[in-house]
Amino acid sequence: MNTKLLLPHQFKKTGWLLLIPSALFGMFILIFDFEFSFLDAKAFTIYNHGFIDPPTIFWLINVNYTPTISGFIFLVGAILVAFSKEKHEDEFIANIRLASLVWATYVNYAILAFCFLFFYNFQFGYVMLFNMFTILIFFILRFYYSIYKTRKVLRHEE
Repeated sequence: MNTKLLLPHQFKKTGWLLLIPSALFGMFILIFDFEFSFLDAKAFTIYNHGFIDPPTIFWLINVNYTPTISGFIFLVGAILVAFSKEKHEDEFIANIRLASLVWATYVNYAILAFCFLFFYNFQFGYVMLFNMFTILIFFILRFYYSIYKTRKVLRHEE
């Protein structure tokens, strides 16, 4: 894997500081259907089709930015964590990174294929909402688990 495309190691700490609170807050938003009322505003949309309102194209609509901000911060944090170099980035770490990315892609799309077969209507909308984030989550989990497992084996051999 070409490490020139990775972000500097210093970005990783910032990524964790963004990722963990935004993930917890995002779950809170979903579970309790929470929104900050002061984040109600008009937003430009390319296309919007509500239940009651007629479709609008290239227009302003009323929205609440709470989930938008939380999701954006989560994505930025996850990208910083996932694609920042390790302190000692070498070919072995690059190999683990690539294997984790491939594994995360397979698992993500296997779950998505399952959901295509068994979820419909609004429930499928929730599946797609979560699917935007899961490939990064699976990659981060697999990558750090693989590094943890490797370091544990190396410590045991010493």
